[in-house]
Amino acid sequence: MAFFSKLKDRLFKSSNKLDQGLDAIIDDGDGSSDAADNAPAAPEAPAAVPEAPEPSPSPVVDEAPAAATADDAPEPPADVAATPERPLADLDTSPGQLVPEDDTEPSSARPGLLGRIMGRSGPEAPRRVLDDDMLEEIEELLITSDMGVDTAARVTANLAEGRYGRRVSAAEIKLALRDEIARVMAPVARPLPLYPQKPQVVLVVGVNGSGKTTTIGKLASQFRAAGKKVVIAAGDTFRAAAVEQLQVWGERAGVPVLTAPEGSDPASLAFDALSQAQAEGADLLMIDTAGRLQNRADLMEELAKIVRVIRKKDPDAPHNTLLVLDATTGQNAVMQTQEFQKLADVSGLVMTKLDGTAKGGVLVALADKFGLPIHAIGVGEQIDDLAPFDPEDFANALTGTEA
Repeated sequence: MAFFSKLKDRLFKSSNKLDQGLDAIIDDGDGSSDAADNAPAAPEAPAAVPEAPEPSPSPVVDEAPAAATADDAPEPPADVAATPERPLADLDTSPGQLVPEDDTEPSSARPGLLGRIMGRSGPEAPRRVLDDDMLEEIEELLITSDMGVDTAARVTANLAEGRYGRRVSAAEIKLALRDEIARVMAPVARPLPLYPQKPQVVLVVGVNGSGKTTTIGKLASQFRAAGKKVVIAAGDTFRAAAVEQLQVWGERAGVPVLTAPEGSDPASLAFDALSQAQAEGADLLMIDTAGRLQNRADLMEELAKIVRVIRKKDPDAPHNTLLVLDATTGQNAVMQTQEFQKLADVSGLVMTKLDGTAKGGVLVALADKFGLPIHAIGVGEQIDDLAPFDPEDFANALTGTEA
């Protein structure tokens, strides 16, 4: 199953919220067709209607991804790092890195899809004049999808350009929203870079339960499959389960995992791990860290200590600092990014658990506010559930439109 199809299926909570919300906004203002009287009805309480994913026209971006159909679309790389035939450093960083293998909607996920598409698009589709009231409703919907107030306001204002005062359908608004989200996300869609210096130190940080340990295991396995020599340092010395989990991933991927007794100084372990990685000629050293809340000054200082200690061995380390974020936390992810960026010099993001939330819009807010590279997104527990971030695939999945 192509990752796009999986992403679209598992982002159902987010896309369903936007689908139904936009349909309700249109029906709230005017349920008539474009041929009807062009005076919009007075706004009433939104009425719930069936979700209505719409087919998409050609992407608006300048360099559109190669067209794909169910018959001839190539199989995308399943991993975020690389495949043995295509090293991560050579991966295309342009939008559309993942090409869907099959962009048809699973019938089990969206029953009656064709009927709903035919009923909610075309000249007979319900339409409403795009005025200030409608724009305000759209902005409120985006805020409830965790896009944040500032980002929602900018996206809504851009939607109004060239459309204000026109009668529009829900399908047209969804496609316009899809294109605007893809435009915001395109500059941050970049794979994790690889540098010639060995070992490249990747420090992984985040709050408790964000998915750091699992992300490290998946990345290490994928880098190893791409022919890279990887070493993992189990720096979460306060949680035995984290060490055991990394050891399982290490055995599965053939990657050594360096550990220390429970309660040991994680900075000391990081220093020793870097020394061993240098001695063994490893390509990458991935350092796990204990989960910490961004408002705990003592724990954040401990993280700063790890950085100071490994810089005694390599002044440029860490070469990448990945912040792993849990999508289910919504706008909390914005606060976490702000605080971790101050203390750990975050270089890129990985967003996990997008399959378990209706708050997928927070990723748009992060891209808009910080502009940090988004290296990968996760939608499950399997190794191929973590893949390179593709802005167009994400925008299509979030809005329930077709690639």
